[in-house]
Amino acid sequence: MINKLITTALLSLLSMSAANAAIDQTKGDFKDKFRQLDESLPTPNVYRNAAGQPGHQYWQQEVDYKIKVHLNEEKRRLEASESITYTNNSPDTLKYLWLQLDQNKFKNDSMSAMTTTFGGIGARGPATQSATSSKPAQLSLAALRRDQFVADHELGYDIQKVVDAKGSKLHHVIVGTNMRIDLPKPLAPGKSVDFAIDFAYNIVEEDAVSARSGYEHFPDDEREGGNDIFLLAQWFPRLHAYTDYEAWTNKEFIGRGEFTLEFGDYDVEMTVPADHIVSSTGVLQNPKQVLTSTQRKRLKDAETAKRPVFVVTAEEALENEKDGTSKEKTWKFSAKNVRDFAWASSRKFMWDAKGHAQKGSAQPLVMAMSFYPKEGGDLWKKYSTESVVHTLDVYSRFSFDYPYPTAQSVNGPVGGMEYPMISFNGPRTELQDDGSRTYSQAEKRFLIGVVIHEVGHNYFPMIVNSDERQWSWMDEGLNSFLDGVAGREWDPTIPWGVEPRDVVGYMKSTSQVPVMTQSDSVLHLGPNAYTKPAVALNILRETILGRELFDFAFKEYAQRWMFKRPTPSDFFRTMEEASGVDLDWFWRGWFYTTDHVDISLDKISKLRLDTKDPDIDFDRQRQEELDKPMSLTDERNKAEGKELWVDRFPDITDFYDENDRFTVTNKERNKYNKFLKDLEPWERTAFERAVKEDKNYYVIDFSNKGGLVMPIILELTFADGTTQNQYIPAEIWRRTPKAVSKLIITDKDQELVSVSVDPRWETADVDVSNNDYPRKIIPSRIEAYKAKKSTKKVSRDIMQDIKTELKSNDEDENDD
Repeated sequence: MINKLITTALLSLLSMSAANAAIDQTKGDFKDKFRQLDESLPTPNVYRNAAGQPGHQYWQQEVDYKIKVHLNEEKRRLEASESITYTNNSPDTLKYLWLQLDQNKFKNDSMSAMTTTFGGIGARGPATQSATSSKPAQLSLAALRRDQFVADHELGYDIQKVVDAKGSKLHHVIVGTNMRIDLPKPLAPGKSVDFAIDFAYNIVEEDAVSARSGYEHFPDDEREGGNDIFLLAQWFPRLHAYTDYEAWTNKEFIGRGEFTLEFGDYDVEMTVPADHIVSSTGVLQNPKQVLTSTQRKRLKDAETAKRPVFVVTAEEALENEKDGTSKEKTWKFSAKNVRDFAWASSRKFMWDAKGHAQKGSAQPLVMAMSFYPKEGGDLWKKYSTESVVHTLDVYSRFSFDYPYPTAQSVNGPVGGMEYPMISFNGPRTELQDDGSRTYSQAEKRFLIGVVIHEVGHNYFPMIVNSDERQWSWMDEGLNSFLDGVAGREWDPTIPWGVEPRDVVGYMKSTSQVPVMTQSDSVLHLGPNAYTKPAVALNILRETILGRELFDFAFKEYAQRWMFKRPTPSDFFRTMEEASGVDLDWFWRGWFYTTDHVDISLDKISKLRLDTKDPDIDFDRQRQEELDKPMSLTDERNKAEGKELWVDRFPDITDFYDENDRFTVTNKERNKYNKFLKDLEPWERTAFERAVKEDKNYYVIDFSNKGGLVMPIILELTFADGTTQNQYIPAEIWRRTPKAVSKLIITDKDQELVSVSVDPRWETADVDVSNNDYPRKIIPSRIEAYKAKKSTKKVSRDIMQDIKTELKSNDEDENDD
């Protein structure tokens, strides 16, 4: 019986620790951190099975588009007609169709405009200071600029015609950013319907309204040279997704929640000024009509080049910028099996390209390309296209070969936005007075990072087609995790921002919402949809599952849902099913709650296994008594030279002057022999081995102050200076999630001197001050300074200020 092997002291200390751990569990507030997630997830069905796979009756709709669009550069207006074929692959009969009209977001009476608050948490666009602040309300010039632009321009769609294949009018109703088209007869499963829409709209100035697309005008001066860059996205009426989990996904477009769409084929013709260069989703179908023979040869040479080749050179772009033209060209592009379509157009664009070879047969060659004005400078020449190639290389290892023929990075006013085969990225160089163009290290990191991130979105969600309007984290979080992997494989000295330490501030904030919050209701989108889920996946890969299990499961998810529409339950179930590890506790904690990680190391008790042999144990107890600190009274009596009574009268002695309380008698020896005799053979073998090994026993007490259960990662430091790492799975918290105790046994010569929890900051622990035992001094910095007299004026000294001379516009104004 193993309890015979441990002393009463050991047993009592262990039971005390267990009792303390259980105290907080008896207050009626116990929460099962390991409750099975299937109780919260949708029930598996024929469309999505319990393993997280598409079910045997999985379906999704198909929508094909033929569009002809004209860019009126002078009016900054798009005019277009589209023919749409909608195929109903669902088991349902549809009486109407819902389309997205994203440009209606900019109308004064839109849901977005009417519900925009003055400042506040999570505001997007030009900054304002909330009226709830203790300071007087302030309105920024950028906010004024936005309001003035909206007031001066008629925005939103001009829907000119909606007709069926025979040209008959279709009844339609516009509801904010949505449009319902009533079908002349119900669309049965397996059937298709054709219809057409003529539309137009005025393009927004992106810098003025903070949009996901729009135009940017460059000043008409000798430094910039005028001209515009047009980034056209979310530009045509397009079908909402119809799904098995929500039916029509027709939530209003407010601005934050992006979109989910159906896959289909596109044929698009863009008529633009003849000196414009167009970048687009898809493959150019008429290069002979829009490119010179030299440019076509350069594009061909780029397929096998080691470094990007200019298809349109800087010199050619500068020539295009000098003079406008009244002539036009039509660029024709075709894209197969994409869920959206975007494009860009400008006479300012230079264009470089480089071929990226893939081993798979589906798409053996991908053309990585960049389009940018002279303002991009060497920053774009050196790093944009190379970043595209690097992204394809890394992401494909974690998912699948990139299936499209092109991947493009376009510079313009949008800081970072993604669409199939094309992304908009913002960083540029700065023109100096000497004519040179320079950029900061931060701008370099921004360009590389944003290109990796936006091109990476081709995988998630442009191919693994999650619902961005509902769950931002499914594309932003997964993509941020992978862009962190790709960034560290580019240059680990650059801070990429998805390490566990990068989320601790947010996780202990009071304005968190769960990651599983609908996109438009998230308070802080960046940390909630990007950083926190990315960090969670990083921890899952590096600390909980390990790379082999994680990478296998993640790749399985990507390949299962390639060109399909997954939900969070499909991701959670696939990661568990493919890794073979129960992760319900992890998903619950990180994605469904606002708990944070804060594991405190509260106490360490050192224990010693008694041998039960009185000749050994009593002698050890005598030595332990001698090792105790001397009584302060005895120490001072000795220092004062006080003579003890026993020293003054040495002739008076008895038995106890020769035998202390640790003297061994035969009674104890007989008891020890009987103890050995009563042991079973296996018990005696185990006991005698334990006595011989004479190991150290430590009980370590932990408390979970943050509520989020996580593995306990320990670094044990011994007296000889050596260290040992120990990993305790999160399941240790299963029965007592608020406090646990753990027995640590070390060899005789391995005496503990200190223990540290999470020494490498792997788990996003928000408070490292309680992670060490003994406690460490937390390093900080003290800045010595001389207090300065406040220069803040309580009121204006008009008598003095009226003496100030009025300076001309060319003179510098001293604000002091």
